[in-house]
Amino acid sequence: MYTGLVEELGSFASRDGERYRFTAAIVLSDAAIDDSISVNGCCLTVVTLGDGWWEADVSAETARRTALGSLQPGDPVNLERSMRYADRLGGHLVQGHVDGVATIVRSGPDLRVAVPPEGGLRRYIVEKGSVTLDGVSLTCFGITDDDAGGCEFSVALIPHTMAMTTMGTVQPGDLVNLEADVLARYVERLLGQNGAVTDDERVRHD
Repeated sequence: MYTGLVEELGSFASRDGERYRFTAAIVLSDAAIDDSISVNGCCLTVVTLGDGWWEADVSAETARRTALGSLQPGDPVNLERSMRYADRLGGHLVQGHVDGVATIVRSGPDLRVAVPPEGGLRRYIVEKGSVTLDGVSLTCFGITDDDAGGCEFSVALIPHTMAMTTMGTVQPGDLVNLEADVLARYVERLLGQNGAVTDDERVRHD
């Protein structure tokens, strides 16, 4: 579990099949094999590490469903270690499980993002609601729907966020990993499609 508050800008170093290497400093200060690190919002497992670098295995499924497969050597990446129970939750609850890939429409500070109709993500995009873009916890506003079932929304980027994350360098046409608010998904599941708790989802106390 993460907070969506990026700890450092690392970089993508190389790829050998499904083995991806990243460079970093801060997130490696207490890292160990089997630790979880979020890379552009994707939860990856440390399988080996060295001085200033670490590696993770990225399956073909993960590469297909996220923007990790399009990384090129030298590309900056947002890095965050998994949160501890004693940590302050400065952003929102982030799982590191990417729901879909969105497209940058307009660069920051008034960042504009297009959400595709595939995957039904539109229903999780709400005014003043939380969303994660490439691992960065952000707040949506200015939502407009399109005829295909997708939408566009804006996020306001403060100078600090633009300087410390990849949100400051993304350009129109760039792909970003999107994770919807996990609480919205659980509420939807509990209420069912018609807004009422279904029999098989209701907790019974016998």
